[in-house]
Amino acid sequence: MSANVLSLIGWTFLPNLVTGWVQSIYYGLTIRAGDRKPTPGTPRHAEHRRRIHILVVSLYLLYTIYEADYEVRRASDYYADLGVSHYATERDIKSRFRRLAALHHPDKVMSSNSNNGGYSADSDADFFMHLKTASDTLLDPARRFAYERFGPDIAGWKRCVTVRDYVGRGAQIVVPYYGFAAVVMYALGLLGYLDWGRYWRWLTLVALCVFELHVATRPTFPSFLETFVNPLLRSLTAHPPYLPFQAIILARKISVALYAAFSQIGPLLQPPPPGQPAGAKPGETEEKALLQNLDRLEQTARSMDVDAARLMELEMAPFVGDREVIGSMRSKLKEWLVQNTIRSDPMVRDALGNSLQKRRIDAPAGARGTK
Repeated sequence: MSANVLSLIGWTFLPNLVTGWVQSIYYGLTIRAGDRKPTPGTPRHAEHRRRIHILVVSLYLLYTIYEADYEVRRASDYYADLGVSHYATERDIKSRFRRLAALHHPDKVMSSNSNNGGYSADSDADFFMHLKTASDTLLDPARRFAYERFGPDIAGWKRCVTVRDYVGRGAQIVVPYYGFAAVVMYALGLLGYLDWGRYWRWLTLVALCVFELHVATRPTFPSFLETFVNPLLRSLTAHPPYLPFQAIILARKISVALYAAFSQIGPLLQPPPPGQPAGAKPGETEEKALLQNLDRLEQTARSMDVDAARLMELEMAPFVGDREVIGSMRSKLKEWLVQNTIRSDPMVRDALGNSLQKRRIDAPAGARGTK
């Protein structure tokens, strides 16, 4: 799971970083010197970034598939190490192992290398033991069945003898893996992530789980490997054919890449709502417009404060230096503002009228203010 987490982190940050570089290079190649480049935030710049980002993510998806396939080929398998086909019989495997043992047995290698003055006992012994493990695994029908479906990890599975034992042990690994993946996807959905393509993500997860359980429980190879993938590889390329467990490893890594691609490409393929530039996220246009209006309102308030201060200075200019006159004018100006501005407000007048009316009703007979 740690490798999948690292892959998701790479899918999150690397395409966005590469998109910026590619867009800068694109403008440097297509725009002549002296011409203006599209300004960030404009519809043209957003459209260019959307197209470049889709191209970058698509190429990164293809590279992820190639990298996963390269890792599978580099790890090799017991059939390739022994040099036999996937349908080799017990006799073919024994015959091939005897030939390899004659070449790579530590005693044989030590005697041949002692004459040359050099011998690496550890590496030759490890390689011979690897061939011995591969031969023993493929000669045992139950272990061969389990190896083809679960990989070399079965060498460490204890108390597994029959096919049923190996399938039960493999199910104990497969089911928790997909259960944990489902819990993570559900939790991210509750937090507001993975909104786009939610149906396709769940469909991919369920299909992959069903495929892996099908491969682990069938007595033969999956039909698509037997009838399509492996024959195509044999006829057109030098690529070795896939074993079921190798196809599962490749499918898991491709699914992780697809999950990230859904998040990266999916929102960009949807048509933007009216008034929203292409490539903008939902709600981004409204938020940007609100911020622009707030900035415009703040600038207007500042300009009004400056104008009011300037007018006050002009009114007080003839009386500069005379504190008594300035103080008297300020008090009269304050009273004027109260009388002509505040009390002239309709709401203030209604409130004062209601208050005076209440005082007249509640006052005792003959009191001041009742008439």
